[in-house]
Amino acid sequence: MRNRNIVADHLSAVMAMLGPAPNRYADPGAWDRLHAEIGIRLPVDYQVLVDAYAPVQLNGHLYLRHPATERWNLGREIRDSVRVRSEVEWDGLDPDEDPRLLFGLEKLSFGNPQGLWPIAGTDRGETVFLVAAGTAAPWLLVEDGEERWARYDMGFAEWLHRYLIGEDMGGPNSSVYYPGPVRLCRLPMTVDDRPEPWSGPDRGM
Repeated sequence: MRNRNIVADHLSAVMAMLGPAPNRYADPGAWDRLHAEIGIRLPVDYQVLVDAYAPVQLNGHLYLRHPATERWNLGREIRDSVRVRSEVEWDGLDPDEDPRLLFGLEKLSFGNPQGLWPIAGTDRGETVFLVAAGTAAPWLLVEDGEERWARYDMGFAEWLHRYLIGEDMGGPNSSVYYPGPVRLCRLPMTVDDRPEPWSGPDRGM
């Protein structure tokens, strides 16, 4: 129960900072189709946040996509990222840059039950990967775009909470802190749409 309470606390904290949830595209069927396609189930806290706000950009950098939309589609982004990452030759990494050696991974693979799953990214080149998907204690790896990796033994809601309050959540010296309300931006859904920025409530920061 303690772990569930921790997840709930961070999820509540994030949603309090982001404000009322539009839930524009919430669709259980879209998640069922995505999970059937990729062969794993993504964590509940992640699904809740994506349903509540995505497709969205947070604080000018972090992007969350949604499985029910044509544009900014989460399933397509996962497939494309897995394909690109799977084509990279990962042998020959320096020991201090090899996540297999740093974090005890048997191998560096993407898009399979034992592999890494890209679930979020930033315009700074960072990618957030889910590891040990479908287990009781999934965790996260973040790659900074230059093959430097950081491990976070926590769920997505906790990672996002810490990201939004300005902690280093993409490795050393990676913090992105903006005082005041969190800045959100609805992403354009057609070629004629424009981004729609708005702000969360005051958070005393």
